[in-house]
Amino acid sequence: MKFRAKLVDAACLNNFTRVSNTIAKLAKTCTLRISPDKLNFILSDKVANGGVSMWCELEQENFFSEFQMEGVSAENNAIYLELTSENLSRALKTAQNARVLKIKLTNKHFPCLTVSIELLSVSSSSRVVTHDIPVKVIPRKLWKDLQEPTVPDADVSIYLPVLKTMKSIVEKMKNISNHLIIEANLNGELNLKIETELVCVTTHFKDLGNPPLASENASQYRNSEQMAEVHIDIRKLLQFLAGQQVNPTKATCNIVKNKIVHFDLLHEDVSLQYFIPALS
Repeated sequence: MKFRAKLVDAACLNNFTRVSNTIAKLAKTCTLRISPDKLNFILSDKVANGGVSMWCELEQENFFSEFQMEGVSAENNAIYLELTSENLSRALKTAQNARVLKIKLTNKHFPCLTVSIELLSVSSSSRVVTHDIPVKVIPRKLWKDLQEPTVPDADVSIYLPVLKTMKSIVEKMKNISNHLIIEANLNGELNLKIETELVCVTTHFKDLGNPPLASENASQYRNSEQMAEVHIDIRKLLQFLAGQQVNPTKATCNIVKNKIVHFDLLHEDVSLQYFIPALS
């Protein structure tokens, strides 16, 4: 197994750092999947046990000026590494004014992702800062648990309002209840609701729009005014909203009634999917 990559473009470096910061806020540990054309950050807590899942995908050619990898074998040309997300995020924070950033899979008595950052100093000479991030190589037999989650057919798909607005509303709601109801319909309406014995609070969003293809399929089976709802842990939604640094150009929410809510964020070179299971 071999992996080395090089980043020289400042915009790409900033984008990669933002992605890493987002992952660190969403997952304490994650799996980094390296393949010839993509990098994936994966969190695969068992949804059946109430855990969230995440699948973040980057096209490597949009980030790296050089990218070389050899996987486990020719037919299984990938590398799966488990790492502490914060370690990568912390290493990249020192790369803000870097000329060059290099990432390499190394062995220093234990497997490491070695991040080398070439910084410009005042005297125009450069200095190199190196971070060795311990990783665990995940064996081939466990890869099957780390595949892209399959998305069940949604009862309703809807575009999300501005995520910062959602976050400030959910933060206030969290002071009242740990449970949140998300409901939406095919008329572009989304409601965030909390209900306790003492109070019921609802925030309404209108005219958000529905993705065309998903809505056409769903509208064959349901009235456009009819709400599909899911009860979730408000803390899991807030963690997702608070972690966002990807600044998506398109953000979609897919609701599978009483089962799961699936968020899909797209930003040019990055896609981030996040799954929160319904409370049983």
